[in-house]
This record gives sequence, C-alpha cells and structure tokens, in this order.
Amino acid sequence: MNDPLPKRLGAEFLGTFVLVFGGCGTAVITANFGQTGVGILGVALAFGLTVVVMAYAVGNVSGGHFNPAVTIGLLIAKRFPGRDVAAYVVTQVVAAIAAAVALWIIAHGQKGFSSKESGFAANGYGDHSPGHYSLWAVLIAEVLLTCIFVYVILGATDRRATAGFGGLAIGLTLTLIHLASIPIDNTSVNPARSIGPALFAGGWAIAQVWVFLVGPIAGAAIGGSTYYLLVGGPGREALENAPLNEREAESRKG
Repeated sequence: MNDPLPKRLGAEFLGTFVLVFGGCGTAVITANFGQTGVGILGVALAFGLTVVVMAYAVGNVSGGHFNPAVTIGLLIAKRFPGRDVAAYVVTQVVAAIAAAVALWIIAHGQKGFSSKESGFAANGYGDHSPGHYSLWAVLIAEVLLTCIFVYVILGATDRRATAGFGGLAIGLTLTLIHLASIPIDNTSVNPARSIGPALFAGGWAIAQVWVFLVGPIAGAAIGGSTYYLLVGGPGREALENAPLNEREAESRKG
C-alpha cells in the first residue's frame, strides 16, 4: 500500500470513532430531545453523513472501511489483502469503544442520565428491539442489509463505476439501511458499532451482542463472495490500495 500501515490504521481509527460517536451520539442525545428531537430520520442521516464526510476525509488513506464486516467482505471479494485484516478489525473495535467512552462521559453530564436505563443506542432483539422484533427477524435483517451494504461498496468502488462518488453512494446507502431497520434492532450492520455501546448498556446488550457480530459478518461474506457472480467483471486480486483508492491505484500501476 502507498501509506504505511500505522497511518492507515490511524485513518481507520479516526473514521470509526466519528461514525460511532456521531451516529450513536445522535441516537442517545438528540433523537428524543424535547420537541425538537431529530427522530429516526435524523439518526439515519447522522450515520450516513458520518460515513460520507470521513470517506472523503480519510478514505484516501485507509480505504474508509470503518467496519469489521466491510473489511471482511472486501477480503472475500479479493479487494483487500488478508495480511491487514486483523489490524484493521482490532483498530475499528478499539475506536468504537473509545467513541462510546467519550459519549458516555458527555451523556452523564446530564442530570439523571443512565446508560443502562437509556439503552445507550445498543442493538437488541425481543424485548430490547425498538419494535419488539424476534431474534430470527433481527438476524435476517442484519444479514440481508449488510449484504446489500457490501454490494453497494463494491459497486461504487468498482473500476467500472464513475469515479469520485463512492463515498456519497455508500453514505446514502447506510442512511437508507437505518431508515429501514432502526425499528427492528437500532441497526447494526457493523460489529464495532455494536460492541462499543453494548459495553456501557451492559447486561442484556452484552448478552445479545453476538447477533450483531454473526449477522453482519455473514452478510458481508455473502456479499463479498457473490458480487461478481451477480454483476460480472473480472475477479480481483488483493489490491495494494483500499477500495476508495482503487482507481488511483490502478492508474499508478498502469
């Protein structure tokens, strides 16, 4: 890769931190604030916008994954080298936890706030689903929506796609995913995003977080392994650059 691994990990840390803090922070602090709360639409936009802004801010360094499921999906699609997967995933999870710590500190500045009682934007099923959706419904939703998310990421960064719009397409897709699934389980499609808040919601959230590891990873694996079967095109060898830099990497090689 053009940038050394520590710099790429720094970019992934920053992007994942902003994603979790911005998205979950909107859900915890702003969604139901008085009569001006932003509601589901605002939370969905917050998650999508964080991806857009950070993809353009640091995606040129790390590829802008900000999500262990995305990293795994890109690996399976032969768009990302296996040697860097563990470092990326660990960095993303640590960044999500750091963002949850920052959010916990700020939220507790409000009198009477309790992360356990509020749920702290944690993902859940059954009694802990916003719409009381069952385990199987939540699992199917997470697999399906993560698969769609990976399809869009692969398509928007494909060599055949119009250059320069990948970050926007990916962010808008994440917004759409949240609009469709916040009532189901608060929307994960990102194991790191689920782990951070679960540690502070505690109890039920930690017990249920496995669903939000298994579902997104399974969905990403399906997306990564079937994308080229659906849309054609050559199989890819692991790139020397992450996906949002794909075109630049190709041009340098040529």
